[in-house]
Amino acid sequence: MAASGALLARVHDVLAGEVRVGVSTRHLDEIAEQVIRDGGGVPAFKGYRGFPGSICPSLNDEVVHAIPSDEVVLAEGDVLSLDCGVVLDGWVSDAARTHAVGEVAPEARHLIEATREALARGIAAVRAGGHVGDVGHAVQSHVEGQGLTVVESLVGHGVGRSMHEEPQVPNHGTPGTGPELVEGLVIAIEPMVNIGGPDVQLAPDGWTVTTRDGSLSAHWEHTVAVTASGPRVLTGGRGA
Repeated sequence: MAASGALLARVHDVLAGEVRVGVSTRHLDEIAEQVIRDGGGVPAFKGYRGFPGSICPSLNDEVVHAIPSDEVVLAEGDVLSLDCGVVLDGWVSDAARTHAVGEVAPEARHLIEATREALARGIAAVRAGGHVGDVGHAVQSHVEGQGLTVVESLVGHGVGRSMHEEPQVPNHGTPGTGPELVEGLVIAIEPMVNIGGPDVQLAPDGWTVTTRDGSLSAHWEHTVAVTASGPRVLTGGRGA
């Protein structure tokens, strides 16, 4: 899984250098797939339950699961989250980063950085013998302290041979509750955070999840292993 995560980190590092005004989300998708295949992997998302892309490029009020398109072109001030997964030798990794396209509004910058920090705090709460609720509480406490809201209807998850495994890893919770974090468990921690309210809705395409009130959303995610010495981030990279 570490090798799979390292390849995925490379994908995100390459994509970070391609995010700019005038680029289509389809172009980013094609780059991601090429890097994955060049590294000996397979895109985990492509074909998953019929999904057509290798990445989910979610823009502005899109929370997750947006479909790559030639018609969606990045503009100055956009907030773009890129979610991607890799299968390498049968092992899955999953990670997301949110990018500012050009110069963004101060509230957008605050959203991106607060979500990134929420992920860091969730990771720091991972320890063998702890509980999923410890992670969710760490995420939620930081997000709400920043005047933002956590999307509670979407969750992180276990990851291994399959994209989505047990346990579910909500971005809210009570310390000491939920499934135990045992040594060797690997989970995807993924705060999804909105400037407005926490409610979301499904777009007509059957995939894209948007904020119900049209507010901006950000998404950061890492695949994290529970070890005896603490959390091990498997999808870290230059910009992670």
